[in-house]
Amino acid sequence: MSKLFLVTNPGSSSRKYALYRDDALVCSLHFEFEGKDVVCTLKTPDGAKQKLTGFKKLTDTVEYVQRILTDQGYLSAQSELSAILARVVAAGEYFTADHLVDDECLRQLEIAKARTPLHVPVVAAEISACLKVFQGTPVIIISDSAFHATRDAVHTNYAIDQDLARRAEIKRYGFHGLSVGSIAHYLDQHQLAADKVIVCHLGSGSSVTALKSGQSFDTTMGYTPLEGLMMATRCGDIDPAAALAIGRELKLQGDDLEAYLNKKCGFLGVTGTTDDLREVISLRDDGDPKAKLAYDLFIYRVQRAIGQMAASLNGADVLVFTATIGERNAAIRRDIISGLSYLNFKVNDTKNADGLGDQSHCLISGRTSNPIYVILTDETGEMIRRARTLLDR
Repeated sequence: MSKLFLVTNPGSSSRKYALYRDDALVCSLHFEFEGKDVVCTLKTPDGAKQKLTGFKKLTDTVEYVQRILTDQGYLSAQSELSAILARVVAAGEYFTADHLVDDECLRQLEIAKARTPLHVPVVAAEISACLKVFQGTPVIIISDSAFHATRDAVHTNYAIDQDLARRAEIKRYGFHGLSVGSIAHYLDQHQLAADKVIVCHLGSGSSVTALKSGQSFDTTMGYTPLEGLMMATRCGDIDPAAALAIGRELKLQGDDLEAYLNKKCGFLGVTGTTDDLREVISLRDDGDPKAKLAYDLFIYRVQRAIGQMAASLNGADVLVFTATIGERNAAIRRDIISGLSYLNFKVNDTKNADGLGDQSHCLISGRTSNPIYVILTDETGEMIRRARTLLDR
């Protein structure tokens, strides 16, 4: 039976919604500030139109979404939502699986606010608004960590007191699971899968994951998405003592220090001016030494992470690039691959420069190389697959 899903993606400065009938996109809505007013952009197969909403807080968007979907004829008595899907990035064992939102789920979200203060409060507020506006419609939280739940204790534990770790639920949960899960699904569906696959999800947030027989085996992110690679505004791996030294120097503690490491570091921290890799490259080309360092650090950190994942897998059969940077930036792919000849990964410059075009995947490896693919990530498709599984139980 056909199902109608509303996918919500709340951010700190915007709200995004997408309405799907099964796997087909029906329309999308994007709310953002224009000056002090919130503007809505509705995209349909017929084009896009923008209008002022009349409200000045992003927390008011859910009621407007219900109204506009009804006014446009997407929702009616004959066409009601099957479920609302919300991606959740949160530490804690409860959030290593998908759940229908109920009282226990809301209680766990409250607990998670303290553990993951930068990610959970916004989505928790969004879920509460959806429950209020779309009464009677199931709301499902889709875990961004669930795909990584197949990893063993060696790959999920920190070297800390194990009673403390168990009591406080401190472990390496891993994230970008929806993206990497969609890649594993794509490889399997298109007969491209191999025993040992390394997936580079490179975007404003970045991670590298090792897949063993299609399942997550190891990944660079840990208790939160802060661990691992250098990112747009996240520092990635850092000596905890160095983080404490930053706190002392800037007089930051607790949540404020965590916010600094998440929002003021990475490309932005090193360059001092931008978190956009395209601008980093432009500044580097103009001779900016900080931009050159930021670029070189990123390439090195990704190469190192690929080496770590290869060591974890005891080899690598296939390399995949995905997400915004991984899919679109041929120079980044070329420079990363240039340091991977020891794993028999070599780029074909022409195929790499051509990139995806209008394809969902392309092969960019040289003739004697192990396969290297660029594949479009499909987090929403993965969310819908997982939601159908939960609803069909």
